[in-house]
Amino acid sequence: MSIGHPEIPKPSLTGFTVPLMAVAGLLLGYVVGTAKGQPLLGLIAGAAVAAALGFVLASFVPDRRVGRLGTAVVAAIAGFVMAGVSGAVVGVIIGLIVSWFAYWLSTGDYRSTVPVYATAGDVLWHNTFKLICGLIFFFLIAPIVVVLPLSFNAQDFFTFTPEMLAFDPEGYSLKHYRDFFNNPDWTRPLKNSFIIAPLATIISVSLGTLAAIGLSQSHVPGRRAIMAILISPMIVPLIISATGMFFFYSKLGNWMEGNLGLSQDFIGYVKVVLAHAVLGIPFVIITVTATLVGFDRSLTRAAANMGAGPVRTFFKVQMPLILPGVISGGLFAFITSFDEVVVVLFVGSASQKTLPWQMFTGLREQISPTILAVATVLVTFSIILLTTVELLRRRSERLRGMSPT
Repeated sequence: MSIGHPEIPKPSLTGFTVPLMAVAGLLLGYVVGTAKGQPLLGLIAGAAVAAALGFVLASFVPDRRVGRLGTAVVAAIAGFVMAGVSGAVVGVIIGLIVSWFAYWLSTGDYRSTVPVYATAGDVLWHNTFKLICGLIFFFLIAPIVVVLPLSFNAQDFFTFTPEMLAFDPEGYSLKHYRDFFNNPDWTRPLKNSFIIAPLATIISVSLGTLAAIGLSQSHVPGRRAIMAILISPMIVPLIISATGMFFFYSKLGNWMEGNLGLSQDFIGYVKVVLAHAVLGIPFVIITVTATLVGFDRSLTRAAANMGAGPVRTFFKVQMPLILPGVISGGLFAFITSFDEVVVVLFVGSASQKTLPWQMFTGLREQISPTILAVATVLVTFSIILLTTVELLRRRSERLRGMSPT
């Protein structure tokens, strides 16, 4: 005889679902009413509509797909009547959220992720904690969500125009992106960024990987102190690091120019690349060290017993297993170099102006909406890189047997 999981009892409709739906309607109604200049009417109408919707969906529409789709359609029609196309889009979003909340309450799904023996206080805290996490995520992501549509503004403004809010095609344009890719003031910094960041990443990965492998050996004396020194660039305030790098690399540049006869432009690139490599090394050390935690040392001993030298053992045995960590550290180092602006302001010159430097100059000296297009490109680029990092992290866990899939 098998014992199944006990079914989650459905909560009271009039004593639980409807009152909470009314509270949610109060909040949404206040937001919508304030936007229309009638907050009190929004409170009353929002609470009444949400409570009625919760009762109808829970009592007469058991199919979630039908209920959510129907609610979204009705809300879209209401939004279109009040505010046109933009109101219809907002109505669809509100309808989907409110209908999901109604089914989440009425079916008892709010208890589905907690043990069956959890008290009401435990359930409340569990869902409150998830709400807090969601609000924090929204707080972090909201500025990016605002910037993305503004980059398509047909006007030279940093605000939403009436045409944009009405979803009028005339209010949107790609002219800021055309300016970014065709204007030499932006293409030169972009080229510099793609020259400096890869070179700095190669140096960071090479030195950081060797340092991580060396510090992972238990017989290395003072390895904790050495580790602390190597990762200090990511702990020390960047302005202090930039000031120290300015004095150090200025003397190095003078020596290279006087003794080696190198041009000032070339020396400027060397200084910026080395400075960014210093900033990227800590990320490589941390990610590779984390990968080496699950590394089986018997593999290197077996390779040595088979006659393989240290270099061959590294490239044939160690490197394939720690490669996800190495690539992850390299991506973090690349992002650090590509987005850095403080150090390059101290160490570099106008010939080494990078994309973040140009954005900083554009904000300080001339308010150019092209910055919004550049920011959108950088955000997209960062999302691609971070997605790659996450995929590599999961692959590393599978290789080390830490994840079943």
